[in-house]
Amino acid sequence: MSMTESDLVADLKASLHDSATVFRSALDADFKRFIALALPDMQFKRPITRLGSVTLTVGESRYPMPVTDFAALKTSLWGGTTRLRPWEPGYPGAVPRVHETWDGAAWWIELETAPTADQLAAWTRVLSFWYFARHVVSDVPNATTVNALDRGLLLLRAQAEAMRELSVRNASKPVQLRDGLSGAPRNSTPAALYLALLDAFREAR
Repeated sequence: MSMTESDLVADLKASLHDSATVFRSALDADFKRFIALALPDMQFKRPITRLGSVTLTVGESRYPMPVTDFAALKTSLWGGTTRLRPWEPGYPGAVPRVHETWDGAAWWIELETAPTADQLAAWTRVLSFWYFARHVVSDVPNATTVNALDRGLLLLRAQAEAMRELSVRNASKPVQLRDGLSGAPRNSTPAALYLALLDAFREAR
């Protein structure tokens, strides 16, 4: 089953039936936007965990995010192998807490306190970390990160976005579409459909 953006857009349009005609932007931009808006929720529903790393410097607590698909930090692996106790010789100090920060333009990896020379000697200069990656949809072969088994789930969430926009536009007539998971028809106002579809997405396993 194809997971390219163009095929997903085609199926999303078909699932919306007559209500799809409301969205007339060039190059299917509206439908691409609905799919893009669905991806953050897919991240929570079907998270992607990947490994990243940064090279630390003595006295420097903030580092540019080394990966381009970063969504959220899961856990840091730095300093976790030390077995020294505070009273033992060579104890390098407490492991600084590692967290992510957003400056309005880019993500950063930040340590609560800057690493010392003793800490880098004890735990290496490489800070490895697990992070949650962003989902993407693409027409490049095999570049879409959403699993084909979750195709219906993605379309269901995108349908909800379409209904949300229809409700904002104050559409007054009932619309018909098909559920992205079951194919069952649903009839209601766009606002009610938005809530029903969102609930169906949240309840899906």
